[in-house]
Amino acid sequence: MRTIASTLAATAPLALLLALTSCGAPRDEADDAASDPSSDSSESAAAEDCTKDNLETLAADTLTVGTDSPAYEPWFIDDDPTNGQGYESAVAYAIAEQLGYAEDEVEWVTVPFNAVVSPGEKKFDFDVNQVSITEQRKKAVDFSSGYYDVRQTVITNEGSPIEGATSLAELADAKLGGQVGTTSYNAISEVIGSTEQAAAFDTNDQAVQALNNGQIDGIVVDLPTAYFMTAVQLDKGTIVGQLPLPDGEVEQFGAVLDKDSPLTDCVTQAVDALREDGTLDEIASEWLEQQGAPELS
Repeated sequence: MRTIASTLAATAPLALLLALTSCGAPRDEADDAASDPSSDSSESAAAEDCTKDNLETLAADTLTVGTDSPAYEPWFIDDDPTNGQGYESAVAYAIAEQLGYAEDEVEWVTVPFNAVVSPGEKKFDFDVNQVSITEQRKKAVDFSSGYYDVRQTVITNEGSPIEGATSLAELADAKLGGQVGTTSYNAISEVIGSTEQAAAFDTNDQAVQALNNGQIDGIVVDLPTAYFMTAVQLDKGTIVGQLPLPDGEVEQFGAVLDKDSPLTDCVTQAVDALREDGTLDEIASEWLEQQGAPELS
């Protein structure tokens, strides 16, 4: 696997705050397939197709990877996807290595979140940008298998009306916001059942500014981003709590590919291999410290 340069000493205060309730290596139906002897021959054949010389990438001998700008911590460090630091940057390079690409054969491009999940030809081979796998999005794009299990979280500033809330009912009348087009934004109505119209923002930075200005009571984001925002971006940030999983279903981030991309199966195979050999767990341990957060009932 690619050696990931560590900057934990420089980012120790932030690393101590970053938390997950489950590790970043999701388990799914791929594990069952891997244990089925009858699937060995087909998997081997697929593996032979997933070598660098056989992949139909946008540019010859190059793997083009997309993400948004700014690229937020802890998914990326110093707003620089190319440095291999941060969970998603490290995962992207690990996928590339599985497919036979060296670091200098990976090209990063900037792609706004909405352009990633919208129909239309893509300018990347795959994209990593905290994109949750949903049936609706699958109509427009392809996904790899999940590389990270997601929990949505409500954050606020100290002294706000929702500080100390322990239940969804206490959040129902709050003015909450999130990045438009994300599962975080959708959770305001679908999970919390807010009576207030959710405030939509083009970026998380805009949501942070609105919370600091007192325009909203709280923001819904994924848990690692919640720890970064409350530790670094907010005036007096605090985590209210994690939202329950809708219908008990695990939400996962996946790599996004063009609809019917010839690379989808190979990128999925690479993610599955990284899960099975423990690489995803190792990357999560380096960039996403486990400490937990309150659960909202």
